[in-house]
Amino acid sequence: MLPAVDLRPPFNITRASHIVLNVADLEKSKHFYTNIVGLVVTSETSDTVYLRGLSEACHHSLVLVHSPDAAYTCKRIGFRVFLDEDLDAAYKFFKDEGLDAEWVDVAHQGRTLHVSDPFNTKLELCATMETQPRLYLDKDKFKGAHAQRIDHFQIFSPNTYDSCAFYGRLGFRNSEYLAHAEKLLGAFMYRKGTCLDLAIVENSGPCMHHFAYIVPESHNIFTACDIAGIHGYGQEVERGPGRHGPGGMLFVYLRDPDGHRVELCDGHYQTIDTEIEPVRWDAATLSTNVRWGLPAENRWYFEATRFEGTPLADPAVKPNPMTLEKYVQSQLA
Repeated sequence: MLPAVDLRPPFNITRASHIVLNVADLEKSKHFYTNIVGLVVTSETSDTVYLRGLSEACHHSLVLVHSPDAAYTCKRIGFRVFLDEDLDAAYKFFKDEGLDAEWVDVAHQGRTLHVSDPFNTKLELCATMETQPRLYLDKDKFKGAHAQRIDHFQIFSPNTYDSCAFYGRLGFRNSEYLAHAEKLLGAFMYRKGTCLDLAIVENSGPCMHHFAYIVPESHNIFTACDIAGIHGYGQEVERGPGRHGPGGMLFVYLRDPDGHRVELCDGHYQTIDTEIEPVRWDAATLSTNVRWGLPAENRWYFEATRFEGTPLADPAVKPNPMTLEKYVQSQLA
């Protein structure tokens, strides 16, 4: 069912690190992420804002770029590698695979590599960033959900198995997965020793479905919903609060001013030990989608942020999840 994992990969990715989003209105987006999500601004220019969570020492985990013509797209999702020499190994690996790889200069980061996976998901790899003081004890800076650190990304791929196999070659292990009969539909993969750095779900892609921040207390999730409503984003509290089946986290999903989806959730369990087997979930079971509460709307399953300048490919079979709309119809029948 699951592809093999290389436990001694050609280079060492350590964790999900940062994401770069195009936005139409920089001030409006900055307001959303500081006042509702609770991130802090590390630095900014006339066209770019760099933000981080309260417990993050590295310069940024979210970069907002004013790009009116390319708004509603994602530039890159970023991963850290352990050593600078891992970047050279990564460059060789991607080139040998016939995949895009180029060196770029990125502000506040050390040497940085832009690469693409086999389905053209846009990735950014770096080994170092400038550092800043952690702010998790500076109560005067706390706003919104008090977001602590970036945790994971979820992407759409037109072929989950092949994507899972590729990232398995890079050392990503599976904590849990979604399947129907013998078909792999979702893979929850990790590098940092908790259950998730990268989730891959079969759908038209490549797309960035969401990125997630960890909050310190469960009540911060409800605080974020209240503040979202106060600031006019009540209809953009898209899914939750609820509890996931896979991972078991409390969660809520919000849509930002450009429609990018951000998840706020509490912490994961540990997955460091190699004897731990991935957990299988039946994709057709409602409890997989949510342990309590109602299923998500249709848009949660099918709307996602496209990567800048990247065409979409469709899966062989379109997903057919139990949406809120279908659930309501079934109850009325």
